[in-house]
Amino acid sequence: MPLSDRDLALLDFESRWQRHGAAKEEAVRVELDLTPARYYQLLERLIDSEDALAYDPMLVHRLRRARHAGEAEGRRRAAVLSGSAR
Repeated sequence: MPLSDRDLALLDFESRWQRHGAAKEEAVRVELDLTPARYYQLLERLIDSEDALAYDPMLVHRLRRARHAGEAEGRRRAAVLSGSAR
């Protein structure tokens, strides 16, 4: 399915912002009229789209790598916590 105008706006917005923070969250509210939580939910789904990958491959690959790194860190922490509970 082709990208919607909202999808394009999300990708373009994210490409302008490299870091998370209060300023970015306020910009999400003002520019996109979304809560930060909803923005990140939509963005997470969007980066799995082949259309998003075709539109901005560098951005989508960066976001996928960041997600993968976060998942790996979560698994590492879980392993540490389960090992220390014994």
